[in-house]
Amino acid sequence: MKSHDEATAINIPESNTESKGKGVAAAPTPVVATTSTATKVIQLGKAPGGWKRGIAILDFVVRLLGIAAALTATTVMGTTDETLPFFTQFFQFQASYDDLPAFTFFVVANAVASAYLVLSLPFSIVSIIQPHAVGARLLLLIFDTVMVALTTAGASAAAAIVYLAHKGNASANWIAICQQFNGFCQRISGAVVASFIATVIFMFLVVIASIALRKH
Repeated sequence: MKSHDEATAINIPESNTESKGKGVAAAPTPVVATTSTATKVIQLGKAPGGWKRGIAILDFVVRLLGIAAALTATTVMGTTDETLPFFTQFFQFQASYDDLPAFTFFVVANAVASAYLVLSLPFSIVSIIQPHAVGARLLLLIFDTVMVALTTAGASAAAAIVYLAHKGNASANWIAICQQFNGFCQRISGAVVASFIATVIFMFLVVIASIALRKH
């Protein structure tokens, strides 16, 4: 009897203890797995937003630099005017940007680029607030590409005239006027350089938008 009771006493507690131990061990397992999974989901959700927000902030800063470059090119070229006085006030030579259609187109192109950059700032801010927004980035990418073509055309046309003003062309009977209109040539040369800087900035903006959309 004692041996039977001992065997029964041993079997019953062992089975209860194991079942209880298994029950206690099994209970926290889903909780731990659920907690770790939720943590990973949160981390994965936050990481892309932070990265895209950094790209959007960079885009906003670069646009401010583009405004400065395009506006400088527009202002410098649009205010370029030099007059060479001679013996009398009735006999003078004058050089102005609006004497050449290429310079006029240059001013218009850079003025449009400056206005566009100012108007694009709210869309850039939207990209900072909502890093996952695709519509604003895609719209900016399209218009940035158009501005690359516009500023490149304006700067290239003006650069050709600036080269002729400095070097001249004997075959076409173009004389170099920069020896007489030195201040005029310095200003138009500076305007062209600023416009090419604006063009490079637009190219950089296109690259930024392309990267942001590709990683979406």
